[in-house]
Amino acid sequence: MRASLAGWMFAAPALIVLGVFFAVPVASALLLSLTDFDLYALADLDNLRFVALGNYAELLRTPLFWKALGNTVYFVVVGVPLSIGVSLGVAMLLNAKVARFKPLFRTALFAPVVTTLVAVAVIWRYLFHTSYGLVNWALGHLGVAPVDWLGDPRWAMPTIILFAVWKNFGYNMVIFLAGLQAIPQDLYEAARIDGASRWRQFLHVTLPMLGPVLLVVAVITVSGYFQLFAEPYVMTRGDPLQSTVSVLYFMYEEGFMWWNLGRASAVAFMLFVIILAVTTLLLRFGRRRGAL
Repeated sequence: MRASLAGWMFAAPALIVLGVFFAVPVASALLLSLTDFDLYALADLDNLRFVALGNYAELLRTPLFWKALGNTVYFVVVGVPLSIGVSLGVAMLLNAKVARFKPLFRTALFAPVVTTLVAVAVIWRYLFHTSYGLVNWALGHLGVAPVDWLGDPRWAMPTIILFAVWKNFGYNMVIFLAGLQAIPQDLYEAARIDGASRWRQFLHVTLPMLGPVLLVVAVITVSGYFQLFAEPYVMTRGDPLQSTVSVLYFMYEEGFMWWNLGRASAVAFMLFVIILAVTTLLLRFGRRRGAL
């Protein structure tokens, strides 16, 4: 009992911090999502009403919510595999024996992760500007007509996906690089002796040994990409034609533009349920494949 009491005493400060700054806000937001808390209730709590699951039912009847969810799913389905593929490819290049100046390239490729998102988003917005953007200038020299990258509904989300991949792939690259360096070289030597090509070595040695790392990267990337907000907020403001409105952007508008804080809290918990469901499926898939 003394050992148990001592353990609780040492853990108490961390548990108190988690309770005050995590458990209490989450519980408060959950209660808020069951009310019609808005600007009028903010001025006078007598205007506050308990609506139970009314906010959730209303969201399911809101076309813009489904539009935002579809945009977010599109961003995740396209962006996650692209981000993981680029990260793994660059990590393998940095891990190659013939690579030179590895610390320099590793630092340079990781730099976008630590740069301010708003600042680089503004720069990318100018790079993809229709009239004087560097991208259209380069395409013009190739005989390609200017593309309205951020003003055309067909190109706005792909442009944001490209920016998000560039901004975040360095984080996964470092994780993959650590995983690649942990693979015993004896496995590659045995594969070469058996006559395996580089592609077969990748399929039958690299990928299986990177299974747990791939699963961790996939869970982190999926949960992060579902929380898309800053990129469309800075680059497109959800336009054109609401083609870049994400679930979090929709929550921001509900909570801080229209002051429907109850509905905004409901959006947050619906997104939490979606992320939980997707990550649970990934973990189950990883267990079946032997990654855990």
